[in-house]
Amino acid sequence: MTTPAPGERERIRAAMNRILAGAPERSNGALTVVALALEAGVPRNALTQRHTDLKNEFYQRVRERGAPSEDETRLRATIARLKKTIKAKNSELAQARADIPALVRAVNQLTLENQQLRDAQSRHGRGVVVPFPGATLPRPRD
Repeated sequence: MTTPAPGERERIRAAMNRILAGAPERSNGALTVVALALEAGVPRNALTQRHTDLKNEFYQRVRERGAPSEDETRLRATIARLKKTIKAKNSELAQARADIPALVRAVNQLTLENQQLRDAQSRHGRGVVVPFPGATLPRPRD
């Protein structure tokens, strides 16, 4: 176990107070040990190994607050909405990827048929319509 840097506990307490007051300076203000460590400018393991009492105090104070802050509630709702969007987009992307081979085959088939029609048209002269095999053409009107 390493020795704590001078003033580390004080920095953690000050960071704790800033986060709980809703005025973080270096972190996103989330009520987590990761945000607290970032706010205090200490490694996360400083809270999980050296200063477990401060970590426990932080979580206790968070529990005492009761409901999450308005910002946290808004951010959690945004995260949930974005996760749904990502899930829908991933599903859409998977469907598009699954459709690509069939679309490529259709384009290749149409290209081949187009070339066959062009070849047939050039053999029979310009302006001649060559029906598809089995197709019936409407009779011209008088």
